[in-house]
Amino acid sequence: MANKIKYGLKNVHYAVITEGENGSVTYDTPVKIPGAVSMSLSARGDRTEFYADDQLYYTESANDGYEGDLEFALIPDDFKKDVLGYKEDANGVLFEDSNVTPKNFAVLFEFSGDKNAVRHILYNVNASRPNLESSSTTNTKEPVTETISIVASPAPDTGMVKAKVEQGSAKYENWYQQVYTYVAPVEE
Repeated sequence: MANKIKYGLKNVHYAVITEGENGSVTYDTPVKIPGAVSMSLSARGDRTEFYADDQLYYTESANDGYEGDLEFALIPDDFKKDVLGYKEDANGVLFEDSNVTPKNFAVLFEFSGDKNAVRHILYNVNASRPNLESSSTTNTKEPVTETISIVASPAPDTGMVKAKVEQGSAKYENWYQQVYTYVAPVEE
């Protein structure tokens, strides 16, 4: 049975993308990012409208994926190294390198719901660096979160933007073991 409502965000993972010379895409094993707070993504893509005969004659929308923010309690150093290209020296000091281009990655995550915890994948994501901010403590300690702006584009090899699966599917239990990719139906 499908959900009537959704809430919550949990089990956020990332899987770095490697593009082959022939345009093929492979995904690393997903790595969990603890402390997911929120995700807010808006659809990208313009709508083309054409008027004829004094009316809207034709309309088409482009699907350029999504853009928005992904907020965490704290962005892990492993994500900064794997995706954003930060470098760690022999003394354990982490450096942000301005000469590195961030890597694209898939994002796997889960929304809770009234019936199912639906699991999702965004296939081709690019992230910005998080802002650096904090504030002095007062009589209470308010956590300061970290947010990355992301753009989720169609996968370069398949054109797929996202996928989702509900409990009961054969792929549900192993969703976070590897990035599931599109399998075309067999024609009879």
